[in-house]
Amino acid sequence: MSPEMTGIVGIVLFFVVLAFKMQIGLSMLFVGLLGFAYLSSPKAMLAKLGMDAFANASVHALSVIPLFVLMGLFLFHAGLGHEIYKALYAWIGRVRGGLGMATIGACGVFGALSGSIIATVATFTAVALPEMRRYQYRDIFSTGCIAAGGGVDILIPPSTVLVLYGILTYESIGKLLIGGIVPGILLAFLFIGTIYIWVKINPSLAPLQPKERVPFREKFKLSAKLYPVAVLFLIAMGGIYFGIFTPTEAAAVGAFGALIYSLATKHLTREGFKNALSEAASVTGMLFLILIGAGIFGRFITVSKIPMQLAAFVSGLDVSPYVILLFIYLFYIILGCFVEGLAVLALTVPILYPLVTSLGFDGVWFGIIVIIMISIGTITPPVGICVYVTAGVAKDVPLGTIFKGAVPFWVAKIILAIILTIFPEIVTFLPSLMK
Repeated sequence: MSPEMTGIVGIVLFFVVLAFKMQIGLSMLFVGLLGFAYLSSPKAMLAKLGMDAFANASVHALSVIPLFVLMGLFLFHAGLGHEIYKALYAWIGRVRGGLGMATIGACGVFGALSGSIIATVATFTAVALPEMRRYQYRDIFSTGCIAAGGGVDILIPPSTVLVLYGILTYESIGKLLIGGIVPGILLAFLFIGTIYIWVKINPSLAPLQPKERVPFREKFKLSAKLYPVAVLFLIAMGGIYFGIFTPTEAAAVGAFGALIYSLATKHLTREGFKNALSEAASVTGMLFLILIGAGIFGRFITVSKIPMQLAAFVSGLDVSPYVILLFIYLFYIILGCFVEGLAVLALTVPILYPLVTSLGFDGVWFGIIVIIMISIGTITPPVGICVYVTAGVAKDVPLGTIFKGAVPFWVAKIILAIILTIFPEIVTFLPSLMK
């Protein structure tokens, strides 16, 4: 077979082994090694396996992943989600649909500290759903808000998915993290606007509002509990922005600060501390396996010459780059229906990143677009991970109900992608000012 045909067969085989429930990293490793051995030699394949595994595990910049994961898990096991939700609930809980808006806002704040989409969705399903049911919010509305909230988490730094994109493309991780701030906030406001319009059209979704009025003193008292956390985020992200910290140093400061905060508030138990360390090790091991597999799979795809052939084909088309971009968006949306987000990232970025940058688009901007496309897949059937996490906690709510409730937020994400395509400066402005 020609190298190009070998690459196509390898991509098909990757989907086949994924269908048999093989772990993402192992799937890429298996297919990448087979393809590389076929196109070069088994000896070169074994040498590549040894070199890539060592190279990925020994890169200092990769320590940002376990540190940011640990930061989020310390705060998760310290019960920070409850504190965030109570504070936002006190401010906007009386507005029609306000509990849904508070959930979106809380997901964004928690996402700015955790970097774990699963932890965020699981936390607020347990915290917000009982409260919304107490005020007779319908499940289709409540669970839709919670599942969609994870889409804010995946954009606002620290985002492990953005870190993985940076490693795969050699784009600046610091610029990617800073570039996600404004789009993440904008997505949260689009979600809140979606809720406002939705309950305006169908008031039965949120028929009763909380009757008790929370005094201002109590509101500020609840908000004051979050000030140390806000300072922690500003130190970590501000340090990256002003060139004081590297992303790894910022992650270390964040993880240490999260531990001190959790111990000072006496919310982190001995058991919670052990669980945080264990889960951080497990998540880090999974992500490193994905990176090793993605590196070998990406090398196989490069040797197959598919990216070069694709770039040559596209450059020969007499169409606007934005038409090509539209097809890339559609490709991501369709792929997200069937493949989990990290697999989509590892599979597509080595192929599409060179193509998109050759068309003149910014690599950091494209990273944010890719993350938005992946986040669309988190609420799209049949794979939508956020929907499954929500259903796993809210066991009495059918999957179909949650998927239907997520549809308006799916539209909001499409609108965000369109806005960022028309105005890419929303993404690139802050990174361009970094020191």
